[in-house]
Amino acid sequence: MAKTAPNGTHFITLKNGYHLWTQTVGDGPIQLLTLHGGPGGTNEVFENFAARLAPYHVQVARYDQLGSWYSDQPDFTDPQNRERFLTIDYYVSEVEEVRQQLGLDHFYLLGQSWGGVLAIEYALRYPEHLAGVVLSSMIDNLAEYITNINAIRESMFTPAEVAYMKDVEARHDFRDAHYQALVAELGEHYLHHQSDPQVRHLINTMATPVYNYFQGDNEFVMVGALKDWDRRADIGKIQVPTYLTFGAHETMPLTAAKRMAATIPDATLHITPGAGHGQMLDNPADYFAALGEWLTQQAAR
Repeated sequence: MAKTAPNGTHFITLKNGYHLWTQTVGDGPIQLLTLHGGPGGTNEVFENFAARLAPYHVQVARYDQLGSWYSDQPDFTDPQNRERFLTIDYYVSEVEEVRQQLGLDHFYLLGQSWGGVLAIEYALRYPEHLAGVVLSSMIDNLAEYITNINAIRESMFTPAEVAYMKDVEARHDFRDAHYQALVAELGEHYLHHQSDPQVRHLINTMATPVYNYFQGDNEFVMVGALKDWDRRADIGKIQVPTYLTFGAHETMPLTAAKRMAATIPDATLHITPGAGHGQMLDNPADYFAALGEWLTQQAAR
């Protein structure tokens, strides 16, 4: 097994000259690299993964992707930077460069939400380096997500409220206070099912240029570059063991999760009860026990 980077926090320098924040914690033969969501989020959702997975002998490496809070942030007002870096292809190649610099091989790759997009793409491009892949709250296309999130909105709000939101979106008036309150209500019910499960920053740490480019203005208005991403025709080509984990009450459609579990040759599907899109925050006891057991079973094969 390849030697991993020493435990601790390190900045790595990419071939493009930019720097990424990384941290490796834990001991054991199972190596797990995590990919955060967003796009443009941070690694902080994985802060306790090493501690939670310690009973299963897992070493956890995490990092902030280029443009995110703890890593270098190119000037994305420059169209050349947008063209060079704001692509799925770039971020997948970044995963591979991080893997190389951390000395990981035959490792497990976990992608949360947007990170799951990258994990799917990595598994299709670089399967020789993987022991397995974990898709945490991410399906294989965005069309089904858009349909599902709109159905959720229709079920949660009155026709007048839905019409109000659509009018705001048509006018791109996303600072409208009532609209923001409705979006926040959706988020509290489906993104993080518990009322306030995570520590808050005093400032906004989201890499807004990255998020807006790929996603759009919020979770429920998918107008960015990612909206047409679709790997349904290729998901069955993933040959490594695959763990699919979703919240029972989240934004991703569970029908799609079940279809993926039936299509990927070696797939296991887990539904985290009482959890939204942020499963590891909403029901950590179930999330980590099920994940740890799956990792242990795979390592013993």
